Amino acid sequence: MPTLAEVAKIAGVSIMTASRAVNNRPGVSERTRDEIMRIADEIGYVANRAAQKLSGGQTHLIGVIGQLYTGFTSELVLNIGSAARAVDYEMLVYSLPAENRSPPGNVVDLLNQVADGVIVILPYESDYLATLTRSHIPIVTIDQTKPDPFPAVIADNYAGARLAVQHLADLGHKRIGFITGNERLASARDRRRAYCDMRSQLNLDQGDDLISKGDFQQKGGYEAAKRLLALKRPPTAIFAANDVSAFGAMTAIRQAGLRVPEDMSLIGFDDIPLAAQLHPALTTIRQPLPQMARAAVNLLLAMIAGIDAPSQLITLPTQLIVRETAIKIGGRVG
Repeated sequence: MPTLAEVAKIAGVSIMTASRAVNNRPGVSERTRDEIMRIADEIGYVANRAAQKLSGGQTHLIGVIGQLYTGFTSELVLNIGSAARAVDYEMLVYSLPAENRSPPGNVVDLLNQVADGVIVILPYESDYLATLTRSHIPIVTIDQTKPDPFPAVIADNYAGARLAVQHLADLGHKRIGFITGNERLASARDRRRAYCDMRSQLNLDQGDDLISKGDFQQKGGYEAAKRLLALKRPPTAIFAANDVSAFGAMTAIRQAGLRVPEDMSLIGFDDIPLAAQLHPALTTIRQPLPQMARAAVNLLLAMIAGIDAPSQLITLPTQLIVRETAIKIGGRVG
């Protein structure tokens, strides 16, 4: 592999000048920097990011850890990448292979060597963070309601779920079923708590049979909806704890010979892109994923620069997105 010394020799500059140019540091004219970068590109020079870190420099890489097979996490990662590139950072992603696995120690070591900081999209509350506490770089988490030991960015899950139940109640629904998420996540517990609180506050039908266990997965949403539909008195509307569960619920409703929304109203949570592409398009609660990503990146960059986090917990508002899957009880579409 070509070395920095070779780049400097061809450009007719010192190794220090070449280093400043390729690491985007001050002290080099724009013309000289462009020439050095042109030569580096031509001969195939690739910066050794680990060496940059060891010498006290920055690699302009952000590490991201999460489970990429979920729509929520995938959208967050895409938005983190956009926010990072906007400030001349790149992103290195590690996808957790299974829900119960913490990042292997060698992955943490790698991130320590090459990344300036890491954003962790927490899949579950467990000893997941314990592996990262030995890291010596700034870390920010997303979807972690207890920002300890790292600062966190979250959406207001409780308020969002209240909006969902209120919307269905405003449409005249008194008997509202709820498909839970995986309650190892604080966000799932917050959404269930909001559903239960709103049932009491709005004098809606009570009963544990209206709460059906899901897991944030499409199959889990399908099975949970089937149980709700099999009740002696089925609900007239279903609130699913996330969009993916709502997709499964929609399949179960149709297999039962019912129509959405004419026979059963349905609302989800997250507003992943597929929610707007379904037919009918899913009414849902939007998590501000682009804003969450930008907040996490900005918080991490401040920490990289040696600035204390302005807040240990940043909570962003959620929003009701009205589409086509929820209508007034007994109402018609169109």
